[in-house]
Order: sequence, then structure tokens, then C-alpha cells
Amino acid sequence: MDQAAAHGHGAEDHVAAFERARMAMWLFLSSEIMMFGAFIAAYVVLWMSAPEQVHDGPETAFSKHHLSWKIACFNTAVLILSSFTMVKSVNAISKGNRSKCEDYMVATAALGALFLCVKMYEYSLKFADGIGPDTNVFYGCYFLMTGFHGIHVLVGVILLLWCAFYVKRMDQHHYAVVENLALYWHFVDLVWIFLFPIVYLL
Repeated sequence: MDQAAAHGHGAEDHVAAFERARMAMWLFLSSEIMMFGAFIAAYVVLWMSAPEQVHDGPETAFSKHHLSWKIACFNTAVLILSSFTMVKSVNAISKGNRSKCEDYMVATAALGALFLCVKMYEYSLKFADGIGPDTNVFYGCYFLMTGFHGIHVLVGVILLLWCAFYVKRMDQHHYAVVENLALYWHFVDLVWIFLFPIVYLL
């Protein structure tokens, strides 16, 4: 009887810990949303208030001649695919399949690394053409927003690889780690979904 009560109490403690961990992640993501939202809002205000943008020439404040929407579109597809593999990872761990969870997390990390490699290639093209954050207003915003997003992707890749190793040792009460990491990764993907059309297509 006492053992059953203790077991029930322990299960309640784990449920409470899970809810606290999820709430903490949502609070963290809320602060990140406000930060990225501020970046995007500032960019839109600058873009809308620049009268010379209509000329879109090499000397204007919002020249985008050296951007490649095709490269960005490929990277968008990579991140969307990584969200799918992350969903599969959560689904696997919810069924107690740690091996598949690990495989999907490694696949997600690999896709994130591919995204970063493509982004570094894109940056190298800009630098080769003599374009940097100080070229004009647009490229200052471009490097700030995409660079800050890239740092978040890098952090996600590191956490995914760590979690892929950690998942072998976790018990059923630590699955919140995978779910919280999935929330973070989906947030990173969602930010890019907003950045892609705003930066590359408008």
C-alpha cells in the first residue's frame, strides 16, 4: 500500500516536473519571439521608410541584387524537412523507441548542419563581391537577422547531437527533454519561414 502510494506520488512529481520544464521552454521561446519580432519590425519600418528603395540600384539603401532566392528556397526546404524528422523523433520517443529517436535526431542535426553550410556558402559569395554588413542598410539588416538565426540553428544542432547521445540513458520520465528540444527546433524553423519571404522576396 505504502509502495503504491509512493509510486503514485513519484509519478505525480514527474508529471509536475514535465509541466514545469515545458512552461520554462515556452517562456524562453516567448522572449526569443519578442527579440526576433523586434528585428523584423525594425527591418520592415526601415524598408517602408526608404524612398530610394524603388530604384533598387547598386547604390540604394535596400539593394538586393546579390541575393539568391533559389539558394534561400533550398535552405527553406532543408529546414522544413528537418521539422519533419524532429516530429518523427518525438513520435519515436513517445513510443519508447529510443533507437529510432536517436536516428531521427541525428538526421535533424545533419539537416541543420547542411543549412548552415549553405548559409556560409551564401555569405562567402557576398564577401567575394565585396558585400558586408556595412555595404548598405539592407545588408546590415540581412547579416544581423540571418546571422542571429544561424547562431540559433548552430545551438540547436549541438543540442540535438547531445540529446541523441543522452537519449540512450534517459528513462521514460525524461522524455520532456526531447519534446522541449523539438519546440525549440520548430521555433527556429518558423523564424526562417518568416525571414525568407521578408528578406528574399519582398
